[in-house]
Amino acid sequence: MAYVINEDCIACGSCIDECPVEAISEGDIYKIDPATCTDCGTCADVCPTEAIHPA
Repeated sequence: MAYVINEDCIACGSCIDECPVEAISEGDIYKIDPATCTDCGTCADVCPTEAIHPA
């Protein structure tokens, strides 16, 4: 089960630096590629707005 980023994302970049498989892409609201995500949860642990959750 991949993680998803909701509209609470402030595009701070914290999650991109932590993702070990580079599954997160930048934008107004960042996005996680479900085919690449390994469900490690590291991105969710560092998100300051708690915008990242399991799908």
